[in-house]
Amino acid sequence: MDTPALLKKYNIAAPRYTSYPTVPYWETESFNVDKWRLSLTDAYNKYRNQGVSLYIHLPFCESLCTYCGCNTRITKNHGVERPYIEALLKEWRMYCDLLGETPKIKELHLGGGTPTFFSPENLHRLMNSISAALGNEVSCSFEAHPDNTTFEHLAVLYRLGFKRMSLGIQDFDPKVQMMINRFQTPEQVFRIMTEAREIGYNSINFDLIYGLPGQTPGGLTQTLNEVLIMRPERIAFYGYAHVPWTKPGQRHYAEKDIPQGEEKFALYQQGREILLNAGYQEIGMDHFALKKDSLFKASESYRLHRNFMGYTDKRTEVLIGLGVSAISDCKIAFAQNSKTVEEYLEKVNNGELPTFRGHISSDRDLYVREHILNLMCKGVTRFTSAIPGLIYKRLAAMIEDHLVEIDGLQLQITKDGKAFIRNVCMAFDERLWQKEPSTTLFSQSV
Repeated sequence: MDTPALLKKYNIAAPRYTSYPTVPYWETESFNVDKWRLSLTDAYNKYRNQGVSLYIHLPFCESLCTYCGCNTRITKNHGVERPYIEALLKEWRMYCDLLGETPKIKELHLGGGTPTFFSPENLHRLMNSISAALGNEVSCSFEAHPDNTTFEHLAVLYRLGFKRMSLGIQDFDPKVQMMINRFQTPEQVFRIMTEAREIGYNSINFDLIYGLPGQTPGGLTQTLNEVLIMRPERIAFYGYAHVPWTKPGQRHYAEKDIPQGEEKFALYQQGREILLNAGYQEIGMDHFALKKDSLFKASESYRLHRNFMGYTDKRTEVLIGLGVSAISDCKIAFAQNSKTVEEYLEKVNNGELPTFRGHISSDRDLYVREHILNLMCKGVTRFTSAIPGLIYKRLAAMIEDHLVEIDGLQLQITKDGKAFIRNVCMAFDERLWQKEPSTTLFSQSV
C-alpha cells in the first residue's frame, strides 16, 4: 500500500456516520414536533417487541478539556444536578405518555459531559425512577472521568444494573495532558479498574485518541503500554477531530502542535499494530475488543450495530435521547433536543418536548442508511440488483486502489480499505453529493 499517496488522495473531511442522513443534511425546514411524535409512535408500535435504547446526556464538567467536541457545560456549582435530573425525569414521563406505556429498555447509556460529575445519590435518584423499565437482559453503561469517579459511584451504579463502564483516558503523556487540560494518572485508572472488577463490572472500555496536540510516537507507545497492563475489554481508538470553528476550546493550541497527514496516520498505524499484537480484535471503525467481550462476539456473528451511542451489540430501531442536545432516532425520523441547558429546562418545565430540529427520512434515505450501516458494522454490503451507476463511479478509484472489492452484487472493504471506511461510505451519501458543503462541516477522514 502506497500510504503517502493514498493519504494525499483520501484524507478529506468526512462524516463519522453515526446516522444517515448526517445532521448537517437533515431537512429541518419541513420538520416539526408533531411529525416527530407521529413518526415515533408509528415506529414504536412496529418495533415494540425489540424494546428501546435510552441515551441520557449529562452535560456538566468541572473543567474544559480543550480537545472535546461534546456538548458540555463547565461549572463547579453542583446545585445544577437536582433541577437537571428532575427535568430528565419529566422528559422521560412525556415519552412514556406519548407511547401509551413505559417502554422496556434494552440498552441504556449515560453520556456527557461527565456523568460522574453527579453525586452517587443523585445518580441513584435518576436511575431509581427509570429502573422499572429495564428489561431482563438490559445492557447499562456509563462514561466516567478517572479524576472524579469514586468507589461510591461504581457501587451505586452497579446496584442499579450497570455492568459496563467507559473511562476517558485519551493519553497518559503529561505534555499532552497539559495541552488538552485533561489530567489523570495510570495509578488513578488502575484503582478504578480494580474496584470496578471487584464489584462485578464485566466490560470496561478505554477511550484513547491519536493525533492529539503534542502527541509523539514514543508518548503514544508509553500510553498503550500502560493500557495493556490494565487490559480493558474494549478500546475505542479515535482520531482527534480538529473542529475549532464549532469548538473554540480547540484554539488553545497552535495548528503546528497537531499531528496531521502522514504523521497522524503513522500514529494510527502504530497504535493499531500494538493493539492487534496484544490480542485485541478490530471491530468496525476505531474500536478494538478482546475475544471474550460481547462487542467482538456481536461482530463475529454479524449482529454489530451502530447508532448515536457508537457501536453496540444490541440493535433497536428506537433510540430515545434525554437531556440537552440528545438525539433520538426511530429509524424513519430523527429529533434533537435544545442545545443549551436553559432552553432545555424551560421547555421541559413547561410540559413541552424539548425538540428543536429533526429530519423525516425518505425511502431513499433508508436505502442508503442500510448500506452505510452494513459497511460500518460488517465491512460488506449486498445489493438486490446491479450496483447503481453513480455509486460505482464514485467507488471506481477505491476499487483501483484495492480499498474495496466487488464480487457480483457484493461490495466488501479490504484490509487496506479499513482505514478509509468513511470515504467508502461517502460514495453512498446521496445528500452530500447533491449539496457539497461550501464550508468545512466534518473532521478529516484519516
